[in-house]
Amino acid sequence: MKILIKNGLIVTMNSTFEVLNGDILTDGKMIAKIGQDLTDPADEIFDAKDLIIIPGLVQAHVHLCQALFRNAADDLSLLDWLKKKVWPLEGKHTAQSLRISARMGLAEMIKAGTTTILDMGTVHHQDVIFEEMDRSGIRGYSGKAMMDDGDIPDSLRETTKESLYESQRLCSVWHGYDDQRINYAFAPRFALSCTEKLLRETAELARDKNTLYHSHASENKRETELVKQRFGCGNITLFEKLNAVGKNLCLAHCIWVSDDEINLMKEFEVNVLHCPTANLKLGSGIAPVPEYLEQGILTALGSDGAPCNNNMDIFREMRLAALIQKPKYGPESMPSRDVLAMATINGARVLNLDQMTGSIECGKCADLTFIKNDQVHSIPYENIYSKLVYSAGSTDVEDVMINGKWVYKDRHLLYENERLLAEQAKNEIKRFYEN
Repeated sequence: MKILIKNGLIVTMNSTFEVLNGDILTDGKMIAKIGQDLTDPADEIFDAKDLIIIPGLVQAHVHLCQALFRNAADDLSLLDWLKKKVWPLEGKHTAQSLRISARMGLAEMIKAGTTTILDMGTVHHQDVIFEEMDRSGIRGYSGKAMMDDGDIPDSLRETTKESLYESQRLCSVWHGYDDQRINYAFAPRFALSCTEKLLRETAELARDKNTLYHSHASENKRETELVKQRFGCGNITLFEKLNAVGKNLCLAHCIWVSDDEINLMKEFEVNVLHCPTANLKLGSGIAPVPEYLEQGILTALGSDGAPCNNNMDIFREMRLAALIQKPKYGPESMPSRDVLAMATINGARVLNLDQMTGSIECGKCADLTFIKNDQVHSIPYENIYSKLVYSAGSTDVEDVMINGKWVYKDRHLLYENERLLAEQAKNEIKRFYEN
C-alpha cells in the first residue's frame, strides 16, 4: 500500500538535521520519497497540514510487565521498592494479567508517539509480551528477566539452567520475528539478582545470537555498595571482568559510576539508557549524561516502569532530561536537538536499529509520529527542537505510523479498544489485591 503524506513540517533527524516543509511517500513498510509537491499515485493521500512529522520515538528502557502496578509503589528507594512492592507483584502475574499489563503499556506509549522499545519482562509468561507487541504493531526488543540468586522472592527465583534454557527458547522463537520488527534481548535483571555464571553465560549467548544484553547497573548508591561488597568491584568493572562489555551491552541508569568505569564504558562502547523521572522518583540520583555525551558514549531515553514514574511518556522524559543537568553543567548543556536525538536516531543506534528507524530518510521504515503544530501552549517558536522538547507534549500527538501502517489515527488507537482494556485492567487489579 502506498500512502502520500502531504504538506507536513518534516523534522528528519538525518545526518544534516534537515527540516523541510514537504511530502513523504511510503511504499509498503518503507519511505520511498521525501520532497516537495510530490504527485505520485497512492492508495491514500493524507494531508499533514498543521502537523509536525518526526521520526517515531524510541524508548530504550521500559517494563511492560509493570504497567498494571501504576501508583502502587510510591515513596520508596530502589531496593525497598523492589522487595516490598514490585517483586511480590510481579510474582503474582498470571499470563492473563501480564497480557493486560503489556496492552496497557503499549497503548500508552503508542499514543505518546513511541514506535520502538527495548523492554525488560518479568521471569514468567514472556511469550505473552511478545504476542502483544506483535498485535500492536510496535517495533522493538523484549526479553524475560533472568533472576537466579540473591534476596529475591521464591515466585521469581529460577535456577541458572532454567533461566538460560528459557531465554534461549524465547530467542529462537522471537528474535527476528516479522522481518526483524520484533527481536529478543537477553535480560539479566541486575548483578544482585544473578550469579556470575548467569551474567557471563548470558553475555556469550547475546554475542552468539548477535543481539542485545540488557540490564540495570549503578542505579542506586546502596545497590552499588552491595555489588562492591559481593563482587569486589563496581557494576561496570564487574561486566568487564565477566567479558560482558561491548557495543551490545545496554545498561539502564548508570548513575553511581567512577571515572575509571566511564573510561571502560567509552573504551568498550557500552550504551546508557537514561530514565530521569524514575531516577528522581526513587531518589536514586542524576546520571552524568553530559559527561557521557562528551565522551561519545551513546545514551538513549526511557520511561522505565509505571510504578517508578508513574507514566510512560517520552515527552516528559525529554523535557526532564534536558532540565535536570543544567544546574550542575550549565544552561548550555543538553541542547534540545541533542535531547531529541536521544529519543530518535541515537535511541535507534543504541538498539542497533539505525539502518531501519530513528530518522526520516528514504529506504528506512515508515515509523512516523505526527504532532499538532499550532497549539497555544507551544507557539510561537524559533527553534523547532526547543518546541518539541520543552513545549510540546504527548497530548499533541495526533497520528502514529509504524512500518507504513497507521496504528493511531485522529487520536484513536486502531488496534485496541481502550474502553474495554480499561475495564479488563480494573478486573485484573481487583484480582491482584484480593489474592
